[in-house]
Amino acid sequence: MIKSMTGFASVDREIETAIIAVTVRSVNHRHLDLHVRLSSRLAALETGIRGLVQKWVARGRVELAVTIRVSRSPVVRATLNRPLVDALAKAVATATEGGLASGGLTVGDVLRFPQAVVVEEEEIDEDSRKTLQLAVVAEVERALEELDGMRVREGGYLQIDLKDRCAKVADLVEGLAAAGEEGQTELLARLRGRITGLSDNFTVDDNLVAQEVVRFVARSDVSEELTRLRGHLNHWAALSDAAEPCGRKLDFLLQEMNREVNTLGAKVEGMGASGLIVDAKAELEKLREQVQNVE
Repeated sequence: MIKSMTGFASVDREIETAIIAVTVRSVNHRHLDLHVRLSSRLAALETGIRGLVQKWVARGRVELAVTIRVSRSPVVRATLNRPLVDALAKAVATATEGGLASGGLTVGDVLRFPQAVVVEEEEIDEDSRKTLQLAVVAEVERALEELDGMRVREGGYLQIDLKDRCAKVADLVEGLAAAGEEGQTELLARLRGRITGLSDNFTVDDNLVAQEVVRFVARSDVSEELTRLRGHLNHWAALSDAAEPCGRKLDFLLQEMNREVNTLGAKVEGMGASGLIVDAKAELEKLREQVQNVE
């Protein structure tokens, strides 16, 4: 299946205690390169979220961020650091007895002293925590589903372009097949003409001449390369229509197709073949550029 590696999705949801927002974007990459940004209170979910991403995405650089905005004022708890305050009171009393200070320890003194009063935001209860975590996981799943939908749509456009270019390559292959046959016929005619010219001046061993003619003609035989190219194009069509990601396999097929076209360029006889080889290489390069976007 042709699926693009490029996509974006953003979802949000409000629950009783918070507003959850999830954004996810993906771009081209040779492998799955995953970056997840979560707040500290959601750190326990990271492994599960990574697993969710891997269920939806096989390849590409993926950046996923989850933000939480608390929708109600937090409950704050202030705790007196009793040992510290007692020590402070004792020190002030000693200073007062020695005439170094006047008056006792006041509330203002305690509040100004660091860590004398510890102010903490109360942790949410376990039920609320589970509700929040379940909601976050659900929103991540929804964002990934929307991302996948966008990648599928983009992949549909890619598939149309790739099919058109593959059809052009297939036409060029058949053109090369015709050029190869014509080139072999011309080569054979040239060889026969030269042999006839030599026969007028020298004694020629017909068996040796026949062997040399066969050898020269065999060097320009491109039937194997053409068969492999046709097979690669058929394999391409099968991979494109299959359900699993195919980007890497298509990239490998293109390397093989380029190799066959280069061999054809070295073997096919005739002036018309060179233009077909150039056109085939150009189309394969355009296919390669597009395949870099396929998952």
